[in-house]
Amino acid sequence: MAKSRAMLLAVAIIVLMPFAIAQSKPRARDLGVPFDGTPGPLNAITDVKGVEVGHTTLISGNGPLKVGIGPVRTGVTAVVPRGKDSKDSVFAGWFTLNGNGEMTGTTWVEESGFLEGPVMITNTHSVGVVRDAVIAWRVKHGPPDEQGYWWSLPVVAETWDGYLNDVNGFHVKPEDAFHALDTAHGGAVEEGNVGGGTGMICNEFKGGIGTSSRVIDSKYGGYTVGVLVQCNYGRRSQLRIAGVPVGKEIPDHTVWNDDVGSIIVVVATDAPLIPTQLKRLAKRVSLGLGRDGSYSGDGSGDIFIAFSTANPGAAAPKALHQLTMLPNDQIDPIFLATVQATEEAVINAMVAAETMTGANNRTVIALPHDKLREVLKKYNRLAK
Repeated sequence: MAKSRAMLLAVAIIVLMPFAIAQSKPRARDLGVPFDGTPGPLNAITDVKGVEVGHTTLISGNGPLKVGIGPVRTGVTAVVPRGKDSKDSVFAGWFTLNGNGEMTGTTWVEESGFLEGPVMITNTHSVGVVRDAVIAWRVKHGPPDEQGYWWSLPVVAETWDGYLNDVNGFHVKPEDAFHALDTAHGGAVEEGNVGGGTGMICNEFKGGIGTSSRVIDSKYGGYTVGVLVQCNYGRRSQLRIAGVPVGKEIPDHTVWNDDVGSIIVVVATDAPLIPTQLKRLAKRVSLGLGRDGSYSGDGSGDIFIAFSTANPGAAAPKALHQLTMLPNDQIDPIFLATVQATEEAVINAMVAAETMTGANNRTVIALPHDKLREVLKKYNRLAK
């Protein structure tokens, strides 16, 4: 067992090599997909200063499903708002478009207005072990609070990867959550079949992790909005890319009869927003998904969280705090940036994902790049 765990972590470490690997795959814009808005330098959630992302990717075994043995196609993704060395909480808000899913810790986010610690994303049946691991990781990496209490309600979200993965085998272990947190980094973000997105399916193509960002015009403050998705939702027939009915044009190798997946979306910004405004921001994710064709089916868990890295120290337990807040009358560009970045992050996930065969030799095909370009050209939407 120890040997197999070591082999799995070796796979994860290979996937986690930053920058060169993350940038070796084409992204949606590289294929000529036109999107509105101006992305940041990395076109990633890490364009918001301080945000770090880490993955643990677990891939092993082939053939018939044997519960507890495999095949394994799963993992963990960590999004850390101010970096793993910071203990400073951030203002946050969350929203559920359809609740057939889970995101722990949101009751306290709603009550307090703060996100304390990372946002973790994994598979449906690994939420508990990842939640407990985050508490252990935080205890290991920092002292108790000023009153001497160790106290944490981690935010851990999920989507179901049981079509390709031995989801009832409980292959995600505490050390996998530790690894995702310990290796979280800024810079380019790995996309596609990585981390919590390893075994996911999106619009009946291979899905997974995707990210994008937008920079607001300087006359509106020059703020940055970044989005990261773990996408595992959607019907092929509804998929639209840049307004084009791509799903109807590429109808082969479908998977589902219903919209039975889920999507978790994390929105980060450096704009000075308070929790009520961040909840409004989280709601705008829905409009970005709508651009891609989602109707948020009954079987889908569509859950979103937004946080702001502005106002450092706002969670300090003593003294009065001087806060900055963007007026509501000036928030529209942030709303629009969230819609645009969400739309692109989902497509980036599908473009980066690769065809995968998993449990019981089931295969989910990747979105074919050449065919996507043909369809965009057919509708006069190919950017280059």
